Amino acid sequence: MATSSTPTSAALRDLIHTFIQTRLEAKLDKLAADDPKRQALLDAHHPDTWLADASRRVAQIQLATHTLKPIHPDARGSNLHVLPPAINLPSLVSSHCLSDGWENDYVCNAADLGMIPFLRLTYEGKTLLQLGLEQDADLLAALSDDAEQAEAWRTSFAAITTSRSPAASHSLAKQVYFPLPDGGYHLLAPLFPSSLVHRVQRRLREDRFGSAAKAAREARKNGQPADHGYCEYLDLAIQKFGGTKPQNISQLNKDRYGENWLLASLPPTWRSLDLRPPLRRDSAFDFLYRHDKTLRARVAELQHFLRVTAHNNWQIRRKRARLLEEITDAFHQYAAELLEANRNGVLAPGWSAHPDCRLDDSERHWLDPLRAHTDADFRSSHLWRDWPAQASQRFGNWLNAKLDHDALRLGEAEADHWRGVLHDELKLFKEMLDDGRA
Repeated sequence: MATSSTPTSAALRDLIHTFIQTRLEAKLDKLAADDPKRQALLDAHHPDTWLADASRRVAQIQLATHTLKPIHPDARGSNLHVLPPAINLPSLVSSHCLSDGWENDYVCNAADLGMIPFLRLTYEGKTLLQLGLEQDADLLAALSDDAEQAEAWRTSFAAITTSRSPAASHSLAKQVYFPLPDGGYHLLAPLFPSSLVHRVQRRLREDRFGSAAKAAREARKNGQPADHGYCEYLDLAIQKFGGTKPQNISQLNKDRYGENWLLASLPPTWRSLDLRPPLRRDSAFDFLYRHDKTLRARVAELQHFLRVTAHNNWQIRRKRARLLEEITDAFHQYAAELLEANRNGVLAPGWSAHPDCRLDDSERHWLDPLRAHTDADFRSSHLWRDWPAQASQRFGNWLNAKLDHDALRLGEAEADHWRGVLHDELKLFKEMLDDGRA
């Protein structure tokens, strides 16, 4: 039996064929004109052939709202696709907040990622997957003139909303014993609420980097009125999933650059308004060390610990790592406060260009990054210079000098270790600045 063609089905078919043709052209552009692989690609990208292969490969993809791999990247248990309930739970944040619309996540092998953009193709506000789930007649006509073949492909695409195996946990997944009144337990297997996290992060990103928020901040900086205010989220932390390959976790994780933004779960801390940039000092490390007694205490504690500890085991290494982390956190916190002061108009960007600033250029790039918005030479150096490595090297040398003692002689190996701890964070900070995420 043949499907019935309509203007809508014709538009959908053109959308699908254009997508396939675009993928084909991207691959052909990489081959020489006489390469024998060209014909194989042409055959594989005939619409009927490509759709048949796609309907087979899509079996490796699962649509999900709650995913397992953020719990542990090697866990092999179930992911779930659960529609948000349409209930009213005031003052609580959960998936029910998404009942007016949400983005589905896709979990699959890296080799099948190419199918996801196809399922996300949008026509008049609906994706192809949505149309497939609704058994849309125009989509069936767009897929194939053969109604039976079109329905078989639609069924394959729509099947990604359900797991193809029974629900299962995994030894690497987290499990929680929840006590019951009768003395028994429910065994809970928490999953990561990817769709909810995506909505929250999209809101945070708009509040932090959206055009309206930027306009309001600029108005405050210039002492001008604005039509609306803006939101600030203090002490955000970033949890990374997937390392350099966030797509191995899920599609939405890739869309979030592998980042999960964490709101501060702690009481507010009032800070004094006497935040000062490190002027008239050759090193920001010396400047903060002089003004932060907690930092001085941590450096002294690390020096004493290294002097009295002769052996080495995992407990020793863990305590050393904790002290070093607290020292580097003091500098990251100071840098974050300077950046926040720049954004709020409390401290004008470009303060490092003041004649009283004697900092090394690498430290200027770290502590005054918004200067790149108004200083062309600084911006060029900020983009292309490896200032995280240079600032980290200065930190390693500085900390070695502070730890120096008659009973403790540290050399290049130790300085390189201190440098590495700071460098990883500075490198990530530079990447976020370059991408407009910080």
